[in-house]
Amino acid sequence: MRYDVSAVAKHLRCPSQPTPARSEIPLAKRVSAAVRIPLSTPSAVYNITVGGNLLPTLSRRLGPLTPGTTPRLFVISSPEIWRLWSEPLLGSFRDQPSPTPILLPAGETHKRLASVERIAEQLASSGADRDSLLLALGGGIVGDITGFIAAIYMRGIPYVQLPTTLLAQVDSSVGGKTGVNLRAGKNLVGSFHHPLAVFADTDTLSTLPPRELRAGLQESIKAGIIRSPQLFRHLEREAATILDAAHPGHIAALTRVIVASIRIKAEVVQADERESGLRMILNFGHTLGHAIEAATDYKQLLHGEAIGWGSIAATHLARARGTLSPQDAARIEQTILRYGPLPRFTAKASKLVALTTSDKKNRSGTRSFILPTAIGTVEIVRDVTDAELLHAAESMLALMRQPDLQP
Repeated sequence: MRYDVSAVAKHLRCPSQPTPARSEIPLAKRVSAAVRIPLSTPSAVYNITVGGNLLPTLSRRLGPLTPGTTPRLFVISSPEIWRLWSEPLLGSFRDQPSPTPILLPAGETHKRLASVERIAEQLASSGADRDSLLLALGGGIVGDITGFIAAIYMRGIPYVQLPTTLLAQVDSSVGGKTGVNLRAGKNLVGSFHHPLAVFADTDTLSTLPPRELRAGLQESIKAGIIRSPQLFRHLEREAATILDAAHPGHIAALTRVIVASIRIKAEVVQADERESGLRMILNFGHTLGHAIEAATDYKQLLHGEAIGWGSIAATHLARARGTLSPQDAARIEQTILRYGPLPRFTAKASKLVALTTSDKKNRSGTRSFILPTAIGTVEIVRDVTDAELLHAAESMLALMRQPDLQP
């Protein structure tokens, strides 16, 4: 059974929220000040602020979020990020108590319930109560775990997202999805729990390794594929500037990508907060992408890199079905590879297909799949057969094995 996104959007469970048509996201010519993007859902209203110098001014930015109270602050981070960015963050609290740091080892292997329990015990022993405020300083793993702890500690306390990686800024910090992994699959234990605010300080990207930057940009490519031809064209045409940190236009070009990506996600989340329909399109490339991560024990590829390969597989599947033109398929594949290199990995196509059975988008044993029909438009389908998926995975693996394929 096949679902058109516009049709699905008409039957969302939040009738009070008008469903926006697919829109072109404006890309400003210049970015000279912080940009504030509002997000409003039936359960939460908050702003995502994008710009430089946000961590050194964090204290005054937090004040309006908790009027009439002075909450105890706890910042959850990784040792590497804390070493790089604790000084500007703590420097903003010169005239008041500083946040208490709780550090989580980096890596997907620590995104587990054991880490949640350990951090919750530390919060309890440090006197954290229902008025305490958690700060998530780090990438997507830190943000997901912090949000999940905030959702369940004392049955719910507030938190703020301070994403320091591109992937976290454009995707995981926005929308209120929180959770951890099980052996059976990614993010199978979690909750919807929105932050009070998101402060995406673009200065933190200055210490991001090039590989992390490129991996994060795969999520922005995804945003263009599912919702904005304009963003996709910008990523195509400005690739050299976006990828070159020494280019004088790099920060402006990259910031435009971040702002446009967040606006796309906010638009979708506002229409479908709980992923009852439209929000599923944000998982384009993730069905096989998550399978690739699981098949490689979360050790060989960064999340964005796995999503890049998963997006190529989904594009091959759409092309094979005849729902995507050869021209658009080629543009999608070329752009994904342009923002590589995507690491090669070893896995059998049959194993990847088998691993998709635990994907959290599945309903009543039926696999849901997001397929592009044109650049900027996708559809949600539920009739992808194992044979089709196997062929798409084999096609992607064959492409991966080609020598001199990527930059």
